[in-house]
Amino acid sequence: MVQREPGKVSVVITNHNRAAYLTECLDSLHRQTYLNKEIIIVDDASTDRSVDVVRAWCEKNNVIGTESVLLVRLPRNAGFSGAITTGFFLARGEYIAVQDSDDFSHSSRLEKQVAYLVNKPDVALVGTNYASFEDEAPKRKYVPANWLSYGEEIRSVYRNGGHCICHGTIMFRGDVFDRIGGLSRRVAGAEDYDFIVKFLHHHARIENMPEILYYYRLHTNQRSLAYYAKKE
Repeated sequence: MVQREPGKVSVVITNHNRAAYLTECLDSLHRQTYLNKEIIIVDDASTDRSVDVVRAWCEKNNVIGTESVLLVRLPRNAGFSGAITTGFFLARGEYIAVQDSDDFSHSSRLEKQVAYLVNKPDVALVGTNYASFEDEAPKRKYVPANWLSYGEEIRSVYRNGGHCICHGTIMFRGDVFDRIGGLSRRVAGAEDYDFIVKFLHHHARIENMPEILYYYRLHTNQRSLAYYAKKE
């Protein structure tokens, strides 16, 4: 069993050919007000300059050779479920957070989610509200999400086959992952939905924070475009 480090947040990023967005993604994590963290980047056999971008970012921010950033290059494409579950297994933190490589987080995101979990020990996973923006637009306009649910309504939404938590925003307890495992491949394109349902099947309490702490990039090559059009 992994000896988890108390208070540490392991932020897991999966990446496949998102070189254009990685610097902004990593900058947002570097600016976090919560300092006890590690960043785990699982590159899923990218064919663009993604790995070079990550290495250049690490050099610029003086984190080469430190334990604060771990870059893992998969020798072949494992898909979203395989890549992110690899990152989860490498995580050492008491808490595990997700960050999509084409999005970015508010600077206080991790601090506020950790505080939420500390104050609510019965909650196993917490997401946040988010705002989306069009990547191709000449000027960014952030649009708050309107499809999330909160409190007891969350379980009801999933019981009825709905979805109300943005996967890129989640933070969960590492010891819960140690019990229930990672993502499966049985729901192609909706593996993140299946992961949330797994928590509920194990009678784990999940919540959403109403504050916008995450920024979701809309672009033509995003993985979830075909599955979560309602985010737009």
